[in-house]
Amino acid sequence: MSSAGEVVAAGSPRFTLHTLGWRAFQDLCAAVLREVWGQSVQAFADSNDGGRDGAFYGTWQPPTDPSGVRDVPPGPFVLQCKHTKKADATLAPSELEDEFDKVSALVKRGVCGTYVLLTNARVTGTSEEEIRRRLSACGVAHPLVLDGQWLSDMIATHRRLRMFVPRVYGLGDLSQILDERAYAQASVLMASAPEQVATFVVTGAYRKAARALRDHGFVLLLGDPAVGKSVIALMLAMSAADNWDCMAIKARTSEELVQRWNPHEKDQFFWLDDAFGAVRHEEHLTHAWARDLPHVMSSVKNGARVVLTSRSYIYNEARPLLKPYAYPLLHEQQVTVDVADLTREERQQILYNHLAAGDQPQDLRAQMKPHLEAASDAIPFRPEAARRLGLQAFTANLAMTQQGITTFMAQSQQLLNDLYDQLDAHAHAALALTYATARDKALPGLPNPVLFDASDRDILERAGSTSAGVSKALAALTGTFLRLNTSSNGQEYWTFHHPTLREGFAGWLTTQPHLLPMVLIGMSDQALLSRTDCLSPSSTQRQGTLLRIPPSLYEEVAHRLAALRQQRRGPLEDWRQFHERNWAVQTYLAHDSSDGFLCAYVAADPQIYEELDQFDSPASYDKLTIILSRLHQAHLLPEEFRQRAIHRMKELAVSSPDASWIEDHDWHLLLTDTDREAMFGHVLRKLVPHLQDRVEDWAAEFSGDGDDDPVENALRLYEQAFQERQDTDTASRFDWAIDSYQQIRPASEDTANDWTPNAPSLHERMSQLRQRSGSQRSLFDDIDQ
Repeated sequence: MSSAGEVVAAGSPRFTLHTLGWRAFQDLCAAVLREVWGQSVQAFADSNDGGRDGAFYGTWQPPTDPSGVRDVPPGPFVLQCKHTKKADATLAPSELEDEFDKVSALVKRGVCGTYVLLTNARVTGTSEEEIRRRLSACGVAHPLVLDGQWLSDMIATHRRLRMFVPRVYGLGDLSQILDERAYAQASVLMASAPEQVATFVVTGAYRKAARALRDHGFVLLLGDPAVGKSVIALMLAMSAADNWDCMAIKARTSEELVQRWNPHEKDQFFWLDDAFGAVRHEEHLTHAWARDLPHVMSSVKNGARVVLTSRSYIYNEARPLLKPYAYPLLHEQQVTVDVADLTREERQQILYNHLAAGDQPQDLRAQMKPHLEAASDAIPFRPEAARRLGLQAFTANLAMTQQGITTFMAQSQQLLNDLYDQLDAHAHAALALTYATARDKALPGLPNPVLFDASDRDILERAGSTSAGVSKALAALTGTFLRLNTSSNGQEYWTFHHPTLREGFAGWLTTQPHLLPMVLIGMSDQALLSRTDCLSPSSTQRQGTLLRIPPSLYEEVAHRLAALRQQRRGPLEDWRQFHERNWAVQTYLAHDSSDGFLCAYVAADPQIYEELDQFDSPASYDKLTIILSRLHQAHLLPEEFRQRAIHRMKELAVSSPDASWIEDHDWHLLLTDTDREAMFGHVLRKLVPHLQDRVEDWAAEFSGDGDDDPVENALRLYEQAFQERQDTDTASRFDWAIDSYQQIRPASEDTANDWTPNAPSLHERMSQLRQRSGSQRSLFDDIDQ
């Protein structure tokens, strides 16, 4: 074969370029022209391109490759791409009217001497002649039209192009571009993961890996689980089969690599996934690598190419044992690649490809489209989550909103459960200790170094770990599952690398009864209140980091919360901290407790009944109202305390005024029809006759925001309620009260004197700038076509 490659099978090759998105096609065109013409073609971004998808400046150097375009005079050159998602489409001159309008302006600006139109569609001879004539009429000196068949021919005849744009392997008939041996190799490789080939995106990590393999013959791919290490290795293997006629060998160990290396066969490609352990560091594998590295490097020097993959946390633990100082190749930054280091555009293209390859119907993709850019910014971004978003099986209950889609992308619970299952006992213990941190309250994590107390040792024993094993696991997990931070006083501490990882671990813990009790004991009060719930096992978890406490532990948790609620304010405790602690307990009882847990709680803290009627106005904003309602629904609220709550509500209904009892859901449950009639009668007797005096008092006491004034809101509710009861006289008195209150209430303070009502927001100003400088086309623009 020639260095450029050749068409092997008979007939013209044809790649399914219509399956690409518009941006991927534009990038492919730039890569083709760079490789075929040998020039530094510049691909413009998707905004401010001035009507150009690419350009070339400088003196044209005719390519030596005879398949290139030779007779192209000096520029300046303008490159324009026209992509269609319709298979076998034919481009008509009428589809280029907008482009013809832009070309005249480009010519006048002196940036368009040669205009190159590239399209994946077919172009008939008549259409080509007409397009060239129209471009000439616009002032273009040298128009050139390159259609889909020309692009397919260039892909088929340029091996190096395919190495750096490897997705083309999934776009056509491999038998037309590869010889028999390479075709057999690539077919086997593609059969193992066809969807990975179809959705692959050339990232900066891939390009760095391809250069390392080409220049050094060795590359180590590192990254978190499920970020794409194996698919990059797969594409490198296919490229090696194409470019260097390499026979791909997927070895399992370093020993197998050494055994299968044939010094008489120069071009061999070795691919080893999880070189130092699949889900945890396996020292025997690393020791074997340290022993076999001299032989491996010898094979590389003699023409073999080697690709290793490893999870970062495993490699961090293996690296000290590899003695890299003895093997300079492992020290070179060029051969170590962080696969998870993705640009925003690369994340968007990954998400685009998975959606395009999935089975979501067109109308659903249209609903998703406005939210996909935000979805690609999800942290952490996982290609596996993008794949699942493209499949109906995983999105049956997905809310097609920005929050729903981004949450789906960022929180892939089952994927995390699988990963946590695969970690060893030492890692489980390290993560459990991090989750259950309850030491210095000034630190939001696990101190480094760890000083193991009795609770910690219980966790270690239940997990089957040791202090030494945990220390090693903490180091290995840092950078992936965990992050090592430093406090303001210089104290280092571990936390989960991202909240979703902590949430995933919490979900996993609910399936580990041997660990759950000890984690609960070691958990701080703040962590217990913010990271757990005692809801029914069958209920949906609220968004956030929650550990679902099983019923067997309700009594223990109830006693802890009871002690916390009954704790009096300490002499040195800030009032705000005291209030926040009580509020947190009330919130837990109101929102995070099942009927079963409430039963356990009132048994542990019967004194709470005495305080349930101490809610403030507006009662609908007070957590005690919700607790009253929850206890009443669970048949745990004695009638005496329900009546005390009603008496308190009667007082607030007149004094505040507070109309929460009229429309609030919890008061709807607490009050019987008789109670509600009695409340209306109370308001008629105690408030309505004194409205004028009360309005003046309320207005004098006003402070705050007039747009959300609880007094005015209550008066309106009373006016509407009496109107619905057809008591028009009383309704009109409340209507008068509203007008009077508004007139004498002081105006709310202007806290933004420099605010101009018509001044646009920063977002609006940025939008206006974008509109003036040229609209930005979203990469997802054609995802629903």
